[in-house]
Amino acid sequence: MGATGVREPAPAAGLRVAVVGSGPAGLYTAEALLKQVAAADCPVHGVAVDVIERLPTPYGLVRYGVAPDHPSIRSIADHLRQVLEDPRVRFLGGLAFGRDLDRELLLRCYDAVVYATGAARDRRLDVPGEDLPGSAAAAEFVRWYCGHPDAAPEGFTLDAESVAVVGSGNVALDVARVLAEPASALRTTDVPERVLAVLAASRVREIHVLGRRGPALARFTTRELRAVGELPATDVLVDRAGQDPGALDPAGGNGGPVRPDRRVRENLAVLADWAARPPRGRPRRVTFRFWTRPVEITGRDRVRGLVVERTRLEESGRLVGTGERSTLPVQLVLRSVGYRSVPLPGVPFDEMRAVVPNVEGRVRGADGTPRPGEYVAGWLKRGPTGVIGTNKSDAAQTVRSLLADLLPAAAAPSHDGPPAPELTALLAARGVRPVSYADWLGIDARERELAAELGRGARVKLGGWAELHRACGHGPPGAEQRPAAHPGRGADPACPADRGGADARPPGPSGG
Repeated sequence: MGATGVREPAPAAGLRVAVVGSGPAGLYTAEALLKQVAAADCPVHGVAVDVIERLPTPYGLVRYGVAPDHPSIRSIADHLRQVLEDPRVRFLGGLAFGRDLDRELLLRCYDAVVYATGAARDRRLDVPGEDLPGSAAAAEFVRWYCGHPDAAPEGFTLDAESVAVVGSGNVALDVARVLAEPASALRTTDVPERVLAVLAASRVREIHVLGRRGPALARFTTRELRAVGELPATDVLVDRAGQDPGALDPAGGNGGPVRPDRRVRENLAVLADWAARPPRGRPRRVTFRFWTRPVEITGRDRVRGLVVERTRLEESGRLVGTGERSTLPVQLVLRSVGYRSVPLPGVPFDEMRAVVPNVEGRVRGADGTPRPGEYVAGWLKRGPTGVIGTNKSDAAQTVRSLLADLLPAAAAPSHDGPPAPELTALLAARGVRPVSYADWLGIDARERELAAELGRGARVKLGGWAELHRACGHGPPGAEQRPAAHPGRGADPACPADRGGADARPPGPSGG
């Protein structure tokens, strides 16, 4: 350990690489570096990887973007933990890009920098009334029930009886399921205690899941869809407009029929079964409404209703409204219509595509040429697409580009001139102490102790920055301020505090 309490970098490393972001994209990048350097034909004297993270906790969306009743997906953290425990890898948490360090500092200290900060900002509906209290991003709700420190525990009160979830991907299903599931079923999960208390007192009785297009073009995975129908105290219905799952949607520019794959066929079969069931009088109800889009959120002081319009596809494949409108009497609207990456200071960014411009992971400057030593992986590289595992192949491609650039002609990297400075020493001179992996283990141990004290499962998440800082022995940085809470809402999705860290979960299959 160095004077800062952070482990020293691996000795005699031929390559020193910084990975910004400790979610799946960042940790798969670190893993690919270890494996590809070990397999390289050229005489490389090893590699040292520093994984830099804004939060004091690693794992990104695996910790803060997956529904608490998905232990199989969360088990990915067990694999990612092995990467962080490799002696060639260091975890440097609590470091915000643009506040504690920047691009220039990292390029001074490392042979290469890989940006893997994900897609932290949600897309908006762009309809009147969207900023009313009671209208929020589904991503905020996910952060709240996952115990993300940026989400105020009081951010959601769940005093609404009727909720609209706008979106037809897995995040929308997760949100609907958590709203409909009895809190007792979540007691053995890692949901923070204060969040569990709010869920137990929830007044929600009806959840509408809205899809602009038809069921054949919904992005649900069948496993996630079936899970909604397995909720013991919930009726699941399909609105009349979506009751003919055998009629395929037109798609594409030619307006031709969709050729369904296995997932689509299985989804349609599940929906057909639900459409044929009469309501059973259960305490809660989830209704799927396809061919429906929001056009206005109504209310004076908070959400009182959602005006929706029926939609159809023209022969060209363009989605249009039919003019048939109705109002759903909801008091909470959660949008789940996509995510965007946010720019990192000094790093090129394509505002239209919301990605860092790149070719096979090589960051391109404004003139289109690669910027030496700078690379990108994950959603920041390709946009919010794919599943969690997609990041593995994506990271491998970026690392191949990196090693092809830095290890030419089967030669070890050249370090002519003075040695690169050690990042933690420069940070210590500024009074900045990173959160080490040992510090994170302090948080991990406290969460396991808390679960034993409460008689709840294997872990209970600590809620908020202060509890995390106490558990890892760090004083709270002055710049970390909790965003103001709004009635029915959590943290501000545009808050800079969400810009570091790893990929959030996508609206499509399984996360990425």
